[in-house]
Amino acid sequence: MVISSISNPRIKYIRSLEHRQEREQTGQFFIEGIRIVGEAVQMEAGVETMVYAPDLLRSQFALDLVQTQQERGVLCLEVTPEVFKSLSAKDGPQGIAAVVKQRWERLEGIRLADELCWVVLDEAQDPGNIGTILRTGDAVGSTGLILLGKSADPYDPVALRASMGAVFSQRLVKASFAEFVYWKQDYTVIGTSGASTTNYRNVMYPRPVVLLMGSERQGLSQEQQAVCDVVVSIPMVGRSDSLNLAVATGVMLYELFHQSAASTNTKLV
Repeated sequence: MVISSISNPRIKYIRSLEHRQEREQTGQFFIEGIRIVGEAVQMEAGVETMVYAPDLLRSQFALDLVQTQQERGVLCLEVTPEVFKSLSAKDGPQGIAAVVKQRWERLEGIRLADELCWVVLDEAQDPGNIGTILRTGDAVGSTGLILLGKSADPYDPVALRASMGAVFSQRLVKASFAEFVYWKQDYTVIGTSGASTTNYRNVMYPRPVVLLMGSERQGLSQEQQAVCDVVVSIPMVGRSDSLNLAVATGVMLYELFHQSAASTNTKLV
């Protein structure tokens, strides 16, 4: 049966997932677009409902995704273009979307082994930054992201768009700063601060390492810097007194990546 009413209870529920409170209560989130839905299916990310509008689909790959989910017994809702557009945040909807189960891990269950790093963000408020950091972490081979305190939601639509599907490859943890301090005792923690006199390029980073980054407005507090084994700075010569959080994290991640690749004689192109 084709759903043709935007007031259909299932459609109203899916639309409600644009609100963080609903996402947290249900443990679900909404994605749309061929690329990110494809990533969710390929990464076996826990697709619980597929939504598709045949009249909008122009991709055989997308049609195959729907068929695959139907064969797996996933609920697939066929809707009219009007109904799909009522769910979409895109100017040109591609006709495929999904409701996916959130995946969170507990900090006490995380054990670092032979891996590059984990990124820890303290009360990051911009979901776009979180999504970009997830994407960059995926690019360099970081394992996951630990969000401390009242951080923005990595399952926010803005974060999901910025992550470009990396939300499915990166592991996610929520914790308090106190929990982090207790957990981090076994690992090397690197922090950043504009007040540090140690250039980030002048440090040899171990593998694995924990990269602790402060909030967009405040950076790392003195208390947070105190739990770091090393605090480094990223040089700046212009008038700006700070870097965007996602940019600063990206700079640090690629330094970790470069050193790790060099130590294993990996060719950097």
